[in-house]
Amino acid sequence: MTVTEPSSLSTCTLQVERRGGRGKAGARTLERHLQDTPGVRDVDVSFRKGSAQITYDGSITSEKALRRAVRDRGVSLRDESGTPTDDVGTRSELRREAVFVGLTLVGMVTGFVTGWLNGPPLLMWVGYGVAYVFGGWYGLEGAIETLRHRAVDIDLLMIVAALGALSIGAPFEGAMLLFLFSLSNTLQHYAIGRSRRAIKSLVEMRPDEAQLLRDGEEVTVPIDEVDIGDVFVVRPGDRIPLDGVVAAGEGTVDQASLTGESVPVPKAPGDEVFGGTINESGSLEIEVTRRAHESAITRLIHMVERAQSEKAPTQRLIDRLEQPYVLGVFALTVAAIGIPLALGDEFTSTFYRAMTLMVAASPCAVIISTPAAVLSAIASGGKQGVLFKGGEHVETAASIDAVAFDKTGTLTRGDTQLTDVSVRGDVADGALTDDGLLSLAAAVQARSEHHLARATVTAAEDRSLGVPAARRFQSVAGKGVRADVEDGTVHIGNRSYFETVLGDTAVDGLEPGLERLRTLEAEGKTSVLVAREDGDDVAVLGWLAFTDTVRPDAAEMIANLRSLGVEHVVMLTGDNERVARRIADEVGIDEVQAELLPEEKVATIEDLVARYENVAMVGDGVNDAPALATATLGIAMGGAGTDVALETADVVLMGDDLSKIPYVLGLGRKTRRTLVVNLAIAFGAIALMVSTILLRGIPLPLAVVGHEGSTVLVSLNGLRLLGYRE
Repeated sequence: MTVTEPSSLSTCTLQVERRGGRGKAGARTLERHLQDTPGVRDVDVSFRKGSAQITYDGSITSEKALRRAVRDRGVSLRDESGTPTDDVGTRSELRREAVFVGLTLVGMVTGFVTGWLNGPPLLMWVGYGVAYVFGGWYGLEGAIETLRHRAVDIDLLMIVAALGALSIGAPFEGAMLLFLFSLSNTLQHYAIGRSRRAIKSLVEMRPDEAQLLRDGEEVTVPIDEVDIGDVFVVRPGDRIPLDGVVAAGEGTVDQASLTGESVPVPKAPGDEVFGGTINESGSLEIEVTRRAHESAITRLIHMVERAQSEKAPTQRLIDRLEQPYVLGVFALTVAAIGIPLALGDEFTSTFYRAMTLMVAASPCAVIISTPAAVLSAIASGGKQGVLFKGGEHVETAASIDAVAFDKTGTLTRGDTQLTDVSVRGDVADGALTDDGLLSLAAAVQARSEHHLARATVTAAEDRSLGVPAARRFQSVAGKGVRADVEDGTVHIGNRSYFETVLGDTAVDGLEPGLERLRTLEAEGKTSVLVAREDGDDVAVLGWLAFTDTVRPDAAEMIANLRSLGVEHVVMLTGDNERVARRIADEVGIDEVQAELLPEEKVATIEDLVARYENVAMVGDGVNDAPALATATLGIAMGGAGTDVALETADVVLMGDDLSKIPYVLGLGRKTRRTLVVNLAIAFGAIALMVSTILLRGIPLPLAVVGHEGSTVLVSLNGLRLLGYRE
């Protein structure tokens, strides 16, 4: 899947072969090879996750060329059809690993019990042989792969330690090391696989076939053969196969699987529906708007896969330190052998202590501590209709101190309605009525996408008014619009429009008009003036006023943000100060920045970042794109049906549920706490065991249990985030 970024940069995620073991040398070698390819800017390869994410300059190279470069290094690519696949191959591999773990346990127990009972030596060594072969299979495979690339990793550490134990007559200790090492590795793969399956299970909710209407008859057709514009039928209880708009019928749809909304949503002709959701009541005829591979649920899964391949800052730091750390452990082991021998100590006990030290100091738990938590957090968010665009944004969400909100469509419902239409009393042309004024305004506003424009056009349609044609439409961002209608130019704008855009032009009736705007704004209404320009004369014809409904859960959401530790909440809006202040007081917002142009919103975010450092911006992902990009964390609402929203922000809320904003910050904070606990367990276990070995000495089996036990513990602790609830 390719995602286009600003300018000529693009990012593609290639599905590469998955490999067992914990070694990363092969991935790093492929990364270096791809980074040497002309046009490639950044590469992140993970054979464990089976992905290679590449950012490249599309004017220099292409995804096809990058695929060829990957294959040239002997790395095979997996199926990359519109439906993500994991699945049979990964589960089969996991089952094989589990079988190998079982055989290792059987061999270890057989060898130990036979030796303890003074049984046949052949049986004992056959048992240990089985344990060493199957317990070390994947580790040896990874170690050889690592050495081929002239590097070292944890697999090599474990194999050396196990063989070292065997060489000094401690086969049970070596077998136990390999058993627990392979067991923890299998549990890690299970944890990562479960976090991936938690998201990929969404695609299984989409039916494979659709009931199309063709020539009045219902025809069953595979969804991959359905085109845009086709109409299909869904009955109560059916899953909707594809994205579309309701063409006929009414009903309610359960969208929880995609947007996280707990209450079924009413649907009527013209409303948008999404593939994978459930039609609960009523028969619907739906016109297809996106093909199967472009549906919201498929895009969501692709975006989550991309997010899971992006490493969090903590993970990137650990990856950079892994190689020198492992080399340091080898150096420590050599010193633990060489120094005591030089001082005259006995070889067997010295070598045994050195192997114990090597096992205890190995950083397995440190390395798995971050991905186990972050991948689970991303998957947990996906199940709730919250899409993190990468592990970095999960960590960023944990440190947010201030949150800025766009007003319209975020804190308010965005269902702006026209409340007042009034013609100025002393307009010379007494033939102009309120309906005539609305008709002129609708003619101009029909060319605009602004929410006030939509409300104006809707009001004209509700009154069944004839709307004349408009020409030469022009928009001034944040201020107003104008267009030629009939014999003159109609201007519609706020106070700033008439004071700046028409500042040098004498406008008849401007002062009474502005006075009326102030009165309407004091009532909490957003208002604009309508003026007509005939030759050199410009006169105010009247005014329009609008209201928007505050979301009932907005105040509770703000209170929840404060309980999470958010220090400051700000509203950013292009609306007037009085209207904005009324809404802010109603929901409990600290600061209001009103009458802002898009570039002024960016400047305000920059000021907030300077004051609070970590700032989240919440908007609709379209009009607020510059501010979303400027904030430390951009959160776009309502992304289920918006391509721009899916590509703009760092976090996308697939629905319009305000409670998901505290959920985002709460999940980030819970993930950070989990990371702290995991790293404390990992480093604490290493420090405790190493210091005890150096000061008093401990048996190798105890070091093995401590090492692998801490690895399993941090994996399971990270997996707990899959069940996080707000």
